[in-house]
Amino acid sequence: MQITGIEQTHLDGAVDGMFYPTWIPGYPQSTHELELFEVQTDEGITGYAASPSFAGGLEYGDQLGLFLTGEDPHNIDGILQKLETVNLVGPRPWHLEMALWDIIGKDAGKPVYELLGAEATDIPCYASTGEYKPADERVDYIQDRIDEGFEAVKLRVTEVEHIEMVKEIRDHFPDLPLMVDANKGWAVRVMEEETKWSLSDAVEFARGLEEVGNVRWLEEPLPRHDYRAYARLREKTDVPIAGGEFNNGTHHFREFAKHESLDVFQPDAALATGIKQGVEVAAMAQEFGAKFVPHTWTNALGFAANLHTMTAAGSDWCEYPMEPPWTPDVWSFMLEEGFEHDEGTIRAPDEPGLGVKLDEDVLAEAKAED
Repeated sequence: MQITGIEQTHLDGAVDGMFYPTWIPGYPQSTHELELFEVQTDEGITGYAASPSFAGGLEYGDQLGLFLTGEDPHNIDGILQKLETVNLVGPRPWHLEMALWDIIGKDAGKPVYELLGAEATDIPCYASTGEYKPADERVDYIQDRIDEGFEAVKLRVTEVEHIEMVKEIRDHFPDLPLMVDANKGWAVRVMEEETKWSLSDAVEFARGLEEVGNVRWLEEPLPRHDYRAYARLREKTDVPIAGGEFNNGTHHFREFAKHESLDVFQPDAALATGIKQGVEVAAMAQEFGAKFVPHTWTNALGFAANLHTMTAAGSDWCEYPMEPPWTPDVWSFMLEEGFEHDEGTIRAPDEPGLGVKLDEDVLAEAKAED
């Protein structure tokens, strides 16, 4: 089998309202934009991949085709070496690897997780918010998630003073496991500069979380490359520290492991590693004694890739993006069927490849507009 070409299409789904993500300060989103890549083969099997998009995205499908046309999609290791070259000159190419697994699985008639030697299992979801909101605006949201079957919720914060919000939430929900994301690992700087935390800020906030209790982790309170600062933070708090969602390649996670920087490794297969290297990072985390719970905030294809990866890795949580109006129907708009949870749990698709089907009407409309 050979790759014959790569077609890129810009997709744009509507959001019913405004979404104010903490990682893009001052830049509300009213659409969900992504770049869809169709990796075509001479045997008529097409694999799909997607990456986040901004301002219409970059057109680089043809350039990727120059690197990969003629390659056998089964040769994951060889293609990863070529993607390393793409990564050198930009943009990040790791999302493309999910299309290779989609092809291999369709060719074999097996879901990706099975190709990786795993069995499907129900994974508990935590409801992942995307905005900072004061406690009085969060209580009903959290109760709704509990009523739906979720057993944990992740809160977003941007300031050290937001520890008071977390404490108020704990007063309302004394037994609920919480995750807290400071989003200091990276940010898209468009309209406003994000608030940065020093190590002492992170220590102060983490010690506040110690008082809150039952906090599963504090996520990315520091820049994503400051491995030593993360290690020092771990020494100064009992709250587990998580990060790495947007780090680039496995070598960054070797640095995290070498410096003993993290309790929870979170590489997103669509952003940081791809599927194969994500499984390798999971093994690295296990050897280090850390957990592996990938970031999933991209789109439904990225979610699928991460779901297969965490199934293979035996992750004990799945991040489930849920911040109305940014709901599963929004981040799955390009699929015939989205990723609805089942009373707070989710299972990897059992259809061949990634196990998802593109909505042909959405795709045809987007191509007509190109």
